[in-house]
Amino acid sequence: MRESNQPCQYDHTILLAHGSRDPEWAAPFKELEKQLINDFPSVSVAFMELSTPNIDEAVQEASAKGAKRIAILPLFFATGKHLKFDVPAMLPPLQERFNVNIDLLPALGEQRQFRSMIKHLVGSLLSEHQQADIGEASQQEYR
Repeated sequence: MRESNQPCQYDHTILLAHGSRDPEWAAPFKELEKQLINDFPSVSVAFMELSTPNIDEAVQEASAKGAKRIAILPLFFATGKHLKFDVPAMLPPLQERFNVNIDLLPALGEQRQFRSMIKHLVGSLLSEHQQADIGEASQQEYR
């Protein structure tokens, strides 16, 4: 896995999500791709398993468009078995087959900015829920 502080230029970035048998599960990731594509035309979403496009299809499409250096940014909270073993094992055959270099970047959840954003979002939601709970308790006291 590549260290995020090493400078590198990529022709294409694949945002990698896990995947699910439920087709609705993929909708937020496909919406993210649509939102990013105007500003970052060399971005695509792929799924590790159970959904399409898979990594193989995403690398093939990027290669067909001329990409030679591809980054895979896992949209995972942490690096577990899939990112330590499964995904790295998929990459060498893809690199050879499509004559591309592929770097697996650290999981999104390992990025300091992401952790900070999650902390603020969760804190905000907890505050809202606590306020709602206090409001409900106050209303019940007056009944």
